[in-house]
Amino acid sequence: MGDSTRRPLVRRRSVLLGIAGFASAALAACSETANASGTDADATEEATLPASGPATGPATPPPSIAARSREQAAAALAPAVPDKQQILAEFAERRPKEWGLHVTGVVNNSQSRQVALTFDACGGPGGAACDQKLLETLRRLNIPATLFLNSRWIRANQGLSAELAADPLFELANHGTAHLPLSVNGKSAYGIAGTATASAAYDELMGNQDVVHELTGTRPRFFRPGTAYYDDVAAAMTHRVGLVPVNFSLNGDGGATYPAATVAAEVGRVAAGDIVISHFNRPAGGTAEGYARVLPRLLDRGIGFGRLSDVLTS
Repeated sequence: MGDSTRRPLVRRRSVLLGIAGFASAALAACSETANASGTDADATEEATLPASGPATGPATPPPSIAARSREQAAAALAPAVPDKQQILAEFAERRPKEWGLHVTGVVNNSQSRQVALTFDACGGPGGAACDQKLLETLRRLNIPATLFLNSRWIRANQGLSAELAADPLFELANHGTAHLPLSVNGKSAYGIAGTATASAAYDELMGNQDVVHELTGTRPRFFRPGTAYYDDVAAAMTHRVGLVPVNFSLNGDGGATYPAATVAAEVGRVAAGDIVISHFNRPAGGTAEGYARVLPRLLDRGIGFGRLSDVLTS
C-alpha cells in the first residue's frame, strides 16, 4: 500500500530554488503556490508507486513524492516559529482557567463529511510495541489514518518509524516528548503530573517536534499530549508554535483496554466529522480485532475516511 523504503529528503534550499524557478516560469508564461521526566502515562491514555517511467524519469512525480514536496514547500514558506525565549515572554505569566479534554483552542471534531481515525503510540514501559495487525487492516482496506508518535516510541522503533513516515497512507503527528499532560502549572490527569511550567510545556511540545522533523523532513501539523489533557494556556501555546492541538470526539479503544467487541461497537457509532482516538502500540489489546470487524461494515455504510490534514483544511 505504501512505500516501505525511505526516500531521500529534499533539502530546504532545493525546495526554495525550485519554487523560485517555478515562479519565474509562470511569470514568463503570463507575458505572452520536554520536560523529559520519563513519567509513564501509557495505562491512562491509551499505523505502489506507479511503474517506473523512462530512464529520464516520469513526467509526473509519484503521488507520495509529490505530496512530500508540497509539504516541504509549504514548510519553507511558513512563518518562522517563535523561539523559546519569545514564547516564555508571552506565556510565562499567564494563568490557566480551563483543564481537560475539551478546552478553548483544542480541536475535537471537524466539519468534514469524512471520519478521521487517529492512533497514538505512547512509548515507555509496556507501551513501545506495534500493533502490526491493525496497520495491516488499514493498509488492506486502504483507510488513511493519522499516527501520533511519542519520542520514546520513536527511539524504540526507529526503523519502523521511518517506514511509517514513508507510507503515504499515514501522516505522522506529535504526541509529546515525555508523554505528559500539557500544563503550565503542573496540573495532573489520572494521577499523572503534567508539565510544571510554561518552559516545561514548551519542551514537551518542541522536543518531539524536532524528533519527528528529523525523521520525516517536515514538521508535524498536529499535537496531542499524553493523557490528552491540556489547559487553555498550553493549548494557546501549542497554536503559537505552529501546531494544532487535537483531541477527539469518540474514544475507540479506551486506551487499548477495551475488548474487541467493545472497540467494534464504539467505532461503529462514528458519524461525519468525528475524530476517533485509539492506539497502535499495544497489540495484546482488542484494538486490531475490533477494527477488523467494524471497518468493512463502515465502508459498506458509505463512511469515508481521511487523515487530519484532509479533514482540518483551515
